[in-house]
Order: sequence, then C-alpha cells, then structure tokens
Amino acid sequence: MEDQNQPNSDQIAFWNGDAGQRWVADQEAMDVTLAPFGEAAMEAVGVKKGAETIDLGCGCGGTTLELARRIGPMGRVLGIDISTPMLTRAQERASKAGQSHTLFVNTDASAYQFEPQAFDLAFSRFGVMFFDKPAAAFANIRKALRPKARLGFVCWRALAENDWVTVAREVALRHVAPPEATQPGAPGPFAFADPAHVAAVLGRAGFRGVTLGRFDHVMRHEGSVEKVAEIMARMGPASRLIADAPEDTRKKITDDLVEAIAPRHDGKGVDLASAAWIVTANA
Repeated sequence: MEDQNQPNSDQIAFWNGDAGQRWVADQEAMDVTLAPFGEAAMEAVGVKKGAETIDLGCGCGGTTLELARRIGPMGRVLGIDISTPMLTRAQERASKAGQSHTLFVNTDASAYQFEPQAFDLAFSRFGVMFFDKPAAAFANIRKALRPKARLGFVCWRALAENDWVTVAREVALRHVAPPEATQPGAPGPFAFADPAHVAAVLGRAGFRGVTLGRFDHVMRHEGSVEKVAEIMARMGPASRLIADAPEDTRKKITDDLVEAIAPRHDGKGVDLASAAWIVTANA
C-alpha cells in the first residue's frame, strides 16, 4: 500500500494518515450527517433483497451496514477501502451487528482483481471522486458486474454550492495560503462536480444509461458551537488547508470559525447547505 508508483498513491497515503484517524474519531457524528445522502442514492439505484453488492470507498462502514440490512442475509456486501484505520472500524461494526454477509478488503478498487461478473450492484457514498484515472477505475469495477447490473453513487456538486465547505474554507484562508490550482476533474472531493465529465468518464468505462439527479440537502451538525467548529475544521476539504499549519494558527482558525457560525447556531446545532449529484447507470 506504500508504493509511490502505484495508482492513487497520494490518496492512499492521505487516508491512511491523520485523515483516516480523524474520520474514525468522528465516525458517529459523520454517520448522522451523511446518512441522508447514502439513503437517497440507495433509493435511486434500487437495492434488492439478495443482491450481491460492492460498497466502494466504504470508509467506517455506515453504508455497508445499511446495504447489508436492505439486502438481507441471502445477499452479500463487499466493502472496499484504501484506509486501514477506517476499514478496521467498519469490520468492528459489522461484527458487532452480526452481519456475517459482509466482507471487507483493504485495497484500491481501481486495481483490485474483482471476481468477474459476480455482483449485481456497485454503490458508493462519496468514495469514487479520488481515482487518478477514473475511466480506467470504473472500467475495472464494471468487470465485476453482471449484465444488467447497476451502478449508483453520490458525489458533490460544485464547491460554491456547498456551504459546509465554503464557510470553513473562507475562514481558513484568512490565515493560510490558498492551495495550488488544480485542473477540473482532478482527484478530490469535487472531481465530479461537472455532470458532463461524469457522463463522459462512465461512458468511456462502458456504462450505459447514465443519469444525474440533483440532491440538495441541509446538513445538520449537532453539538455546541465550539464542537461544530472543531469538526468543521477537522473534517472535509478545509482540513487539508490547515493540516500543516502551526498549532496557534489552527487555534485561530477554529476561534474564527466559532465566530462565523455562531449566528447560525440554534442552541443545538448548525445547518449548512450542501449540494450533490446522485448518479445511476447500467453495466
């Protein structure tokens, strides 16, 4: 997993470092915040009883557990992720839930040798925007799908439409230098913001009948204003901006973030706008 010449090596290093540990630490809060996105995508693509399913970028296993519940014990769910700490948490949760029809593999889905034509569905909640070569990665995933199988995933729309990122990002940029500009479609949370790019990638990978549906959702961050500010600074794209900043700078950013979101806090939490695509396609 540490070969720097392998595909997605930067992402593998990132998600096996502090980022993966942060997601494990905040798993319960993030499950609540992100659950509506996965549920909407599952409804859109259709999750049938007894289906054999791949959960791409399954992280701490929230979507894997929900897929396993919907599919039932006659099916199976294969959870794939490059993050060892997150996958360890996913395995613990599945074992505790008694979901023996789940299996987890710590690997890169773009290069993994899937069992050919063995699955009815490939699913992902925010786990497929990080491939170095997305068309090749999806082509590899498609080989694992049976004829008439389905692909369904949720990905972020444009950065400007997502307050949950822009609020923290604007505060962080008061204290740290802006990141280097990247090419549209470069690996990252907003790689699939352009619907034409998504359709083109999936088309090159051999998928048919690609559809993108808009999903607008108010993300709820529960907790005190200080707790919400801490999570916003620790998680998501803004965290990459401040990862290498000195401790006093990170504290100033968190303090400024408290001030920025305080007017939005209703005594129990903060609501922030988000915008995603729900993508479905046929193998």
